[in-house]
Amino acid sequence: MDTDVAIIGAGFGGLGAAIRLQRAGFTDFLVFDRGEDVGGTWRDNSYPGCACDVPSHLYSFSFAPNPRWSNTFSSQPEIWDYLRGCVDRFGIRPRLRLRHEVREARWDDQRQRWLVRTSGGDHSARVLICAAGPLSDPTIPDLPGIDEFAGTVFHSARWRHDHDLTGRRVAVIGTGASAVQFVPQIQPTVERLTLFQRTPAWIMPRMSRRISTVEQAAFRTVPGAQRAARAGLYLVRESMGLGFLHPAVNRLASRLSVRTLRRQVPDPNLRDKLTPRYAMGCKRVLISNDYWPSLTRPNVDVVTAGIARIVPDGLVTDDDVHHRADTLILGTGFHVTDSPVVRRIHGRGGRSLGDAWTPSMRAYQGTTIAGFPNLFFLLGPNTGLGHTSVVLMIEAQLHLVLAALRHMRARGIQAIEPTARAQRRWTERIDQKMAGTVWQTDCSSWYLDATGRNTTIWPGFATSFRMRLRRFRPADYQIASTGDTPNESEREHADAV
Repeated sequence: MDTDVAIIGAGFGGLGAAIRLQRAGFTDFLVFDRGEDVGGTWRDNSYPGCACDVPSHLYSFSFAPNPRWSNTFSSQPEIWDYLRGCVDRFGIRPRLRLRHEVREARWDDQRQRWLVRTSGGDHSARVLICAAGPLSDPTIPDLPGIDEFAGTVFHSARWRHDHDLTGRRVAVIGTGASAVQFVPQIQPTVERLTLFQRTPAWIMPRMSRRISTVEQAAFRTVPGAQRAARAGLYLVRESMGLGFLHPAVNRLASRLSVRTLRRQVPDPNLRDKLTPRYAMGCKRVLISNDYWPSLTRPNVDVVTAGIARIVPDGLVTDDDVHHRADTLILGTGFHVTDSPVVRRIHGRGGRSLGDAWTPSMRAYQGTTIAGFPNLFFLLGPNTGLGHTSVVLMIEAQLHLVLAALRHMRARGIQAIEPTARAQRRWTERIDQKMAGTVWQTDCSSWYLDATGRNTTIWPGFATSFRMRLRRFRPADYQIASTGDTPNESEREHADAV
């Protein structure tokens, strides 16, 4: 089946792309998703306590405000309901192809189209928008003996709601954003909770509150009220970016975090285990009011020794201590810098995006990639943020996508791709801007790839990214050619090799 635009993923990126395309008059598109419903990350992550750490009025589309948010920081069910509501609000349900996992997308140079093979059938498209998202594929650690564990094992992003944790001896591996939320929820019900921590996290208080019915009514009825609230949140969160660009600014925040830790964890030995020894911000800063207190309960152990192996009835650490467990929960994050989807996308000459991004991800404006005509990658390299909403970045990218499609339509261009020179300049500029930021301190995190480059985070404010993507720059693109004549991207790649 032919379509003009194929979209991979039905989370914030994919649904945002579908809505913006339709509103701009590009109505021939399909959205493919492997799930049974829309929502992406907010469909898959349903663990107890799952919520967003960005204010609700900012973690939503600017073109689809929700005056009925019940809390300043929304929970997973509410965000999922919001996304499902957007589908019906903008009438894009007929364009969804759920339970259609994209197994391969291959550029056909002669036809100037993407051939998309899915679990529900084959399609072709002139334009491919990848919105699979960086938090879509959980990381399962390769721990010795994990297959021999006699109990129940699951990742937090694939929560086993049918597995009652009451009275269980639960081992949790990982202390990232998900664990910080679900550990306090399950701690009161389990018999024993053993938390295996590799690196403690910087945690700030969660300044959340319920939004009153009066406020909700004002957002519904007073013109501009919700947009004003969003604008205020935007400015506040943008100011928080200073601490990431200039690490000294974060010293005040780190002192607040340490004071909170001292107040919530009286035991000096436990407090020492939970005290970070790296610059705040180089890893993801977490927010919680109940995580540290939950670790002080009598049925909780925090283990900092490395895991040597898994045995049928628990885990053995490097100090040869056996920790009994009948349930193993993996809070071990996601494939961010090595997402499996990039191995399934093949551009010019059959080269996979995974190969093009080995050893480091690179894209022009975080969105388009040399050698991959008519491919737009949402939340691509260096589009993540540490201080505010990634929805802002998605919308900036969608603005660029629409500008590119309008340019192509106005000039009768079938296929375009960024020049290798433009992509290289963009990447070099980002690497230069990264110098001196908190991410370049002596700290390892999932923001970094195998080479040590930060290929995940945008080294600036969301405003600066949006300004750089405000207009489409034809001079930085070339018309994708057909046949065997190498274009600029191919020549420069061959010269580099």
